[in-house]
Amino acid sequence: MLTPPTVATEAFTDAGAAVGRLEEIYERNTQFLRDRFEAYVNGEALTTRVRANYPFVRVTTSTYARLDSRLAYGFVAGPGVHETSVTRPDIFRAYLTEQIRLLIENHGVPVEVGESSEPIPIHFAYRRDINIEAALTTGDSSAATRSLRDLFDTPNLAAMDDAIADGTLDLPPGAPEPLALFRAARVDYSLRRLYHYTGTDPEHFQNFVIFTNYQFYVDAFVQLCLQRLSSGQTGPDAFVGPGNVITRNARLGGGTSGSAPERAPQMPAYHLVEPGYRGITLINIGTGPSNARNVTDHVAVLRPHAWLMLGHCAGLRNTQRLGDYVLAHGYVREDHVLDHELPLWVPIPALAEMQVALEEAVGEVTGLSGFELKRLMRTGTVASVDNRNWEISGPSVIRRMSQSRAIALDMESAAIAANGYRFRVPYGTLLCVSDKPLHGEIKLAGMASEFYRRRVGQHLEIGLKALERLKHQESERLHSRKLRSFAEVAFQ
Repeated sequence: MLTPPTVATEAFTDAGAAVGRLEEIYERNTQFLRDRFEAYVNGEALTTRVRANYPFVRVTTSTYARLDSRLAYGFVAGPGVHETSVTRPDIFRAYLTEQIRLLIENHGVPVEVGESSEPIPIHFAYRRDINIEAALTTGDSSAATRSLRDLFDTPNLAAMDDAIADGTLDLPPGAPEPLALFRAARVDYSLRRLYHYTGTDPEHFQNFVIFTNYQFYVDAFVQLCLQRLSSGQTGPDAFVGPGNVITRNARLGGGTSGSAPERAPQMPAYHLVEPGYRGITLINIGTGPSNARNVTDHVAVLRPHAWLMLGHCAGLRNTQRLGDYVLAHGYVREDHVLDHELPLWVPIPALAEMQVALEEAVGEVTGLSGFELKRLMRTGTVASVDNRNWEISGPSVIRRMSQSRAIALDMESAAIAANGYRFRVPYGTLLCVSDKPLHGEIKLAGMASEFYRRRVGQHLEIGLKALERLKHQESERLHSRKLRSFAEVAFQ
């Protein structure tokens, strides 16, 4: 096996120094792989396998005691050895520094940093996807005479599961307990998927995320962000769109770099960038629960502080009017995309911090409060289905909606909330009633255009104000203990 020289494991009591060492190991080992691979493609013979491993961070404790019982994260569940492999410390520097600092403070012990036993797949040694197979077949023919897997580690998708998050991990005796929800290769996989689906690099994603299912919200968000930047507003530094097109704030000199892709990505993302990843990312996930589950599977590895669903829904009550808002406090999961990972008997609770922020934002934007606010917004259960033509599927569907007390129906909200619960990401849903098919008000082209013109801007403004409220809360408070199990990993 051809490997870089072994790095000795070292203990740290300073979180910044520990993250610095993680970055040193990661950069050295990925550069080693890139050098060997490029030499191989250029004709250099390899007679043995090439391997370099991810760095790890480890903590060892001997007691159940910890400093602060109010925290939802930052401590291990019990005595023993707890460890995780790490990738892209350049993206996760602030996150890793906070997690390691809390471990040191809560347990009064150092953390160890060294080289893990988890190999870095050659694909993941590069920051952006490269067509490795094409490189092998278009280069010197001798480079293609052996399978890539004979010489380099490649992604092992069978090992990149979510067993830690799902609580199904079966550790062999004596193995360290997990320290984070995702190991390094699983994170790397999602970082590549994010670029593939959204058209933007993962380092542009912010810690507060809006998911929407209509282009109208994207248009309003882009216009608003560019106005803020052109006015030189304090706070945001830049706006990033698909193709990594970056528009800088006028107070920082302005200007735009990059070029839009020839074809729009499947789920385009747009980022209002603030220092410390404290800006807002908006992703147009399109229609359906499959897209909702897909994108949240990947955004979750970035460990955002909150994600919010803003979209349209069918109002199920005759008293609702087109344009009314629905604040979800529960979900009927008829979408089926997470039934295996998160059984239907698991409740998806409303999170107080999210609910309060959304209700206060609705009141601020509309000027209504108290009992008057009930004229415009109703709190209740949202049903999400996987059949767009649910209203013509027969009386059994209507009966279930009635029995569940659902007040609105869409296709995405339950999947987004369920994956937020599953991955310990605070979640919320604020929908806008765009039709009432059970009561004879179906969405027609002319009606839809007028509805979108009147409501989209206000709805987006409410979502942005809600996230601004959440930004001013301590992250320790925002990450509810409702999302954590009794045997939980330490990292947020």
